Amino acid sequence: MSNSLTVALIQTSLVWENPKANRANIENKVSTIDGADLIVLPEMFTSGFTMNATEVAETMDGETITWLKTLSKTKNAAIVGSLVIAENDNYYNRLVFVEPNGTLTTYDKRHTFTLAGEHKVYTAGTEKVILDYKGWKICPLVCYDLRFPVWARNTEDYDLLLYVANWPKMRIAAWDTLLKARAIENMAYCIGVNRVGLDGNNYEYSGHSGAYDVLGNRMDSIPQSKEAIELVTLEKEHITTYREKLGFLKDRDSFNLKA
Repeated sequence: MSNSLTVALIQTSLVWENPKANRANIENKVSTIDGADLIVLPEMFTSGFTMNATEVAETMDGETITWLKTLSKTKNAAIVGSLVIAENDNYYNRLVFVEPNGTLTTYDKRHTFTLAGEHKVYTAGTEKVILDYKGWKICPLVCYDLRFPVWARNTEDYDLLLYVANWPKMRIAAWDTLLKARAIENMAYCIGVNRVGLDGNNYEYSGHSGAYDVLGNRMDSIPQSKEAIELVTLEKEHITTYREKLGFLKDRDSFNLKA
């Protein structure tokens, strides 16, 4: 168990529907990182946010998963991001959390983005995932999930809420506001990693990746609209101090969520 967790946020551009080029780009960036416990990549980091699932889909035994396991072991750091996975005649926007010892945890995006027709291509997940890494309870979610606070509701007393995204510039004010809100209402660290650049549909992404503490204070200084890598260190003491002092989570309403 670790009282601190150092997280590397990789805000990067993505080559449209080109897993090989994206793996090479990301590997170069990861090679420059030292001292991270966890490395966070954007949503659909091998392809960009594409509805052409047949062009980029891989399996859980595919090249990217194998590559992630090797990279994680080499850097002695967990790596998380989402990619297109084909399984049982369905396609999933699947977040994968790969640990240096080979442990692999997955989460299928619950809220598919209907505005882009994601629900017509990808099968939505039904299970919320809370994973334990180095004694830190982490809730990993994907992009559009950010708009739905009930799904992220901290009934498990998790420590870190984590979003990977392809969130376009035109709605970036919502991204900034909601990341901060999720940290405050859940009394947890909240980290969001978004891409930059243009995609194959000519949508622009301005990044705004960020890390927030349990009071909603910004912890990073990642520039907007530029590729960047930044490390932030999270402290368990920060969480326990303010949860015990303020007690907000004890006053949350009790109800059951039905999928």
